[in-house]
Amino acid sequence: MAELNPYEVIKRPLNTEKSTLAAEMNQYIFEVDRRANKVQIREAIEQVFKVDVEKVRVINVPPRFGRWGRKRVKRSPAWKKAIVTVAPGQKIEIFEGV
Repeated sequence: MAELNPYEVIKRPLNTEKSTLAAEMNQYIFEVDRRANKVQIREAIEQVFKVDVEKVRVINVPPRFGRWGRKRVKRSPAWKKAIVTVAPGQKIEIFEGV
């Protein structure tokens, strides 16, 4: 497997009500590349945000199907979500003040 750049591993932070509550417990939620594993996600978060990662949990989100119009079926792509726990006392600034 080709080595992924840390900026390719992390696609975007997820800013939802649940992720805002999780940020109070030093947990941050990101959309990550589907090819990335836990070790690559840990290294990417540590390099990009300069924090110590304690734990990484990964969730594969399956595609969703829905109706669009009368007969057309619309499909959203599958994606991967990572819940990252950082060391106590450290924060990722991108989530603060939102």
